[in-house]
Amino acid sequence: MSKTQNKTYKHLSLAERVEIYSLFQQGLSLRDIAGRVGRNIGTVSRELKRNKSRCDRPYLPIKAQENADRRAVKQRTKAPLKDYETHFYVKEKLTGEDEWSPETISGRIKMDKPGLSICPETIYQYIYGEGKRFKLWKHLTERRKKRKRIKGRCVRRGTVASKIPGAISILKRPSCVNKRRTEGHIETDLMEGTRSEKAVVSVEVFRKTRYTQLSKLPNKKAKTKEKILTKKLKVVTSLQKSQRPVVRSITADNGSENTNHQKMSKALDVKFFFCQPYHSWEKGTVENTIKRIRRFIPKGTPLSQFSDTQIQWLENKLNNTPRKCLNYLTPNEAFEKEVNSYKFRKYRKEKEDSVALRRRM
Repeated sequence: MSKTQNKTYKHLSLAERVEIYSLFQQGLSLRDIAGRVGRNIGTVSRELKRNKSRCDRPYLPIKAQENADRRAVKQRTKAPLKDYETHFYVKEKLTGEDEWSPETISGRIKMDKPGLSICPETIYQYIYGEGKRFKLWKHLTERRKKRKRIKGRCVRRGTVASKIPGAISILKRPSCVNKRRTEGHIETDLMEGTRSEKAVVSVEVFRKTRYTQLSKLPNKKAKTKEKILTKKLKVVTSLQKSQRPVVRSITADNGSENTNHQKMSKALDVKFFFCQPYHSWEKGTVENTIKRIRRFIPKGTPLSQFSDTQIQWLENKLNNTPRKCLNYLTPNEAFEKEVNSYKFRKYRKEKEDSVALRRRM
């Protein structure tokens, strides 16, 4: 087997470069030079073109060796995430104040830095690979030292009746709510701090836009939840500018804090649905939001340490973080877009009515 047929590739040595230079000066063709050196003709051709000291100067073997060594060092010391600009962007958004997830970084970089792109899996591999020495996993949502395999969910068999009087099952909720086609459908839940304290945080999330509202409550009583939830959602309802309601339904679990659901339904003119007992994943949007909140308020942390101002800051942070499910818009941007579409429909309807009235006259 000849050298040209050997599939194991090795970089040209200085001796081979000297031999190529000598044969080229004698006027031999590239094919003849390749045969004598035992290299592919393409290797010889590229060597004579790319390793010149300058484009307008002849090929010199010593300068060619220096160029090749410099290029090899540069390739070995390149940024771990494609290039330096991408690497800087990923580190800044992952470890900075934002603490974005790899999915958010991957989607948002195309908007913030046109021409750059990176796969979420590449970021994860860097975090749990070369970047593990920097403990970057501490900036992820669940802060796991090792990647966790997703296992199948355990489902309780059989059905259990709800203890909430007059509760309407989530099974009767319209299919359009499940598919997130329309805005105005909310999921709510309470987040505890420590079991010894009474204070909790009430979390409400719009299913379509992921717009989130947080309220610190002094206790888990039904009257307290009813008062706060009614007050906050009435503020949102005041944004309504068309016949289509901004708040249309509320989905909750079977906790005792939701006992006064009928009063809330009447005050807000919305429908109230309840998950099946022990089926918390049926309100997965608010469960996922609480998991995001746990990055800032870990389990077992007393909520008395956090003021209403800090809870409001956390709400603003959640609503101003780009989300993959929203095509990397923030919940604030998506919710504003929805509300503006309501206004547009109202103005269009008013214009059509005025035109029709003029025609009758």
